[in-house]
Amino acid sequence: MLDIVIGSRQTSRRGFLRVGAGIGGLSLPCLLAARANASLNEAVKPVSVILLNLQGGPSQFETFDPKVQAPREIRSLNGATQTNVPGIAYGADFPMLAARADRMSVVRSYRHGISSHGPAAMHVMAGGNATKAMMGALYSQVAGLSNRERGLPNNVLVTSRAMGDQYKHLYYNSDRVSQTGELPSAYRPFDPSAGSELVANMRLNVDADRLFDRRSLLHQLDAFKRQTDRPSFETSDRFQRQAFDVLARGVADAFDLSNEDQRWVERYDTGELEPSEAIKRRNSYAKQFSPVALGKQLLLARRLCESGCGFVTVTCPGWDMHGGGKEFRMDDGIGSLAPAVDKAVSALLDDLRHRDLDQRILLVITGEFGRTPRINKNGGRDHWGNLCTLAFAGGGLRMGQAVGRSDRNGGVPSSDPISSSQVLATVMHAMLDIGKVRLMSGLAKNVERAITAGSPIKELV
Repeated sequence: MLDIVIGSRQTSRRGFLRVGAGIGGLSLPCLLAARANASLNEAVKPVSVILLNLQGGPSQFETFDPKVQAPREIRSLNGATQTNVPGIAYGADFPMLAARADRMSVVRSYRHGISSHGPAAMHVMAGGNATKAMMGALYSQVAGLSNRERGLPNNVLVTSRAMGDQYKHLYYNSDRVSQTGELPSAYRPFDPSAGSELVANMRLNVDADRLFDRRSLLHQLDAFKRQTDRPSFETSDRFQRQAFDVLARGVADAFDLSNEDQRWVERYDTGELEPSEAIKRRNSYAKQFSPVALGKQLLLARRLCESGCGFVTVTCPGWDMHGGGKEFRMDDGIGSLAPAVDKAVSALLDDLRHRDLDQRILLVITGEFGRTPRINKNGGRDHWGNLCTLAFAGGGLRMGQAVGRSDRNGGVPSSDPISSSQVLATVMHAMLDIGKVRLMSGLAKNVERAITAGSPIKELV
């Protein structure tokens, strides 16, 4: 946030805009279509992606493939709820999403076969491409590191810590969802929670008696920009250059949830979904896996996409539900995390429809792998790469269906498996004109192959 210091008083950039009415070109357009119209790259479609990464490995049974006819030790712990699409049921802890299933498509045959956290997480984020770069980094190779017109980074990571210091105790692991593989490290996602001296210290000093002098304000802003354009700034790292754009080019408003209609903030809010004290006593990790910030994270992701960002990754940790003394048991974890996902994602789907953005923003829900068919002796499920949770919403894809089938025990696909390369191709086809990507000059061949080689999930496109 750019702080405006007026005499001895300090106001936020939001307050400055209220009195300055967008002086200095700092007002923030809020239509995603503007990004497409302003883009100099015809390969970029007016579609953004929010990837909700359920870190730890969400159970396919308790989410979107409950297997209620399977034996008790296999089927969804809490049963199932019928969706508004005939013949499709979700886990019982997702009633709000079940009522919106016509706006989602779940995949029940996604398999990559990797059951180790780090390798699986990076594989999924990369869509299995040979460069091993996350999908957002690949997209940025085509669209650019930042939106050319608005200055917003095109690849952003939103963890709970990005929502404020009150969430700094929550679990944070960015390495598994931000890798660049063979690409330069500059293509790592912009992480607003990572901190920057530039972000912390940037201020614009304005004399109180000159606040309403438009010409003076423009002069001050120009001087501020010239100061930060000095050679030492030019040699600063990519994060600082993007932070400067966020602060000085007027896009910091996208990160400020105080601008939101409070009725929508309340619909997203997961602040009351803290794990119970009983769960905290049983599981020593429960406090750090609280989903209390998730609603704000998804609201911020919507704001970023609406304002010009291309790819936003939102993390929701705690889904490693082995049971025992540290990790959640299946009943503990699902009872805490599932209601938060149900509420926050439902609010996002409604918000996108309300803003007429549901075809312009694609939501992808997944994690590094699924969970074992049988509940273990500790009341949890273990790592399982043979069947993984995956769902899509919006983005111009075909909704209201379950793609593929799992076997009777929910352990492996019984229809043709959906691969990670198909997930990548589906996302890239939604965001990019693949034919025009093939014609781009200057795009590295390994990146071109990664983006263009795969086939999308045919039921969705």
